[in-house]
Amino acid sequence: MDWTHYRFRTLWSLPVRPAAVYAALERPEDYPRWWPQVRTVTRLDDSSGVLAIRSVLPYAMTFTARQTRRDPATGILEAALSGDIEGWARWTVSAGGPGALARYDQVVDVTKPLLRKLAVPGRPLFLANHRLMMDAGRRGLLRHLEAV
Repeated sequence: MDWTHYRFRTLWSLPVRPAAVYAALERPEDYPRWWPQVRTVTRLDDSSGVLAIRSVLPYAMTFTARQTRRDPATGILEAALSGDIEGWARWTVSAGGPGALARYDQVVDVTKPLLRKLAVPGRPLFLANHRLMMDAGRRGLLRHLEAV
């Protein structure tokens, strides 16, 4: 098993129209306004930017996200990631129940040296850290969309 390889899947059920969720997720430069763990997003051009994130554990990760797919008709936003993590991430927004279902898939390899050194003993903490970040993101997005 490669302890520095991660596959994540998170589902957010939101009592909001799917189009509103998609519109918020397609603007990563606004994430720091509603997602506390996304510290900064610096646009490089129309399809890429540098993100700095930090959750509960005392380490930050910086990576470039380059859009590889943007399809409002299917609700898909996908990006290639490079930097402290290498891989890809995808949002898929669809109708779900009384609102929207936002599914987040991510497949990455950690390249940050400290996290690679701590890969085996730290893995349960890294997984929990990611889960806490995603939970906070859902709460923040819901507050953001209710305020708009």
